[in-house]
Amino acid sequence: MRPSPEFLDALRDDGFCFVAADTMQAWLEDQGALEDWAAFRDSWNDLAPDRYLEKLGKQRRRRHAVYSLCSRGPAAGAAVRQAHQPHFQSLDYNALQGDIERWFEPILPAIGDSQSLHAILRHCQSLFGSLAPCVARWHVEVHQFRIEAQVDTPGQPTPEGMHRDGVDYVLVLLVDRENIARGTTSIHDMQGREVGAFTLTRPFDAALVDDARVFHGVTPVEAIDPALPSHRDVLVVTLRDAERTA
Repeated sequence: MRPSPEFLDALRDDGFCFVAADTMQAWLEDQGALEDWAAFRDSWNDLAPDRYLEKLGKQRRRRHAVYSLCSRGPAAGAAVRQAHQPHFQSLDYNALQGDIERWFEPILPAIGDSQSLHAILRHCQSLFGSLAPCVARWHVEVHQFRIEAQVDTPGQPTPEGMHRDGVDYVLVLLVDRENIARGTTSIHDMQGREVGAFTLTRPFDAALVDDARVFHGVTPVEAIDPALPSHRDVLVVTLRDAERTA
């Protein structure tokens, strides 16, 4: 099952769209088997604390990897993992932690090479490549995020607030959600007006974002039952034309 024109039209016309879990899962399965999805999902239990946010009194767990993703010819969709490198955003895009080379723990090799992740990357190339056919190769950053809500402290999926990432396109894919309330994604246009809002509640629910055209952010998350563990696990994939400087 490939994306229907309505989703491509929404991205072109509005700069974003929400994709329900059943649809997104079908899109990914069209790109390859998801037989290792359970192991892929469970790898969120082994993320490292975000030590940069710890300095600010905020908590988040994450891992990071960079890929080169071919968008043309017989190798289209082939993703090659690159040497581990820092995640960098300028202050123009991240007022909280901009102009800092942030070194996160790498995504584990078995997860970085997994069927599930490579199906996701092939899907990103197919979908976003159809919107930008002039791009020959994408610089791709993959982020595993776990946001935990503490007893008296909501979790902050986007502690930098409403923002852009400084890339071309963004996929936010919900992997798991346990004992969590709120966490609504909101989309704002370049004038700051809200143009969309939705909540990722089921595994495979996803947001697709044209980063050049809209801002996005997520409201804090709270534990439904403060006595039990709670988390919101997402995979964020960003794509930038490899010929364009960051």
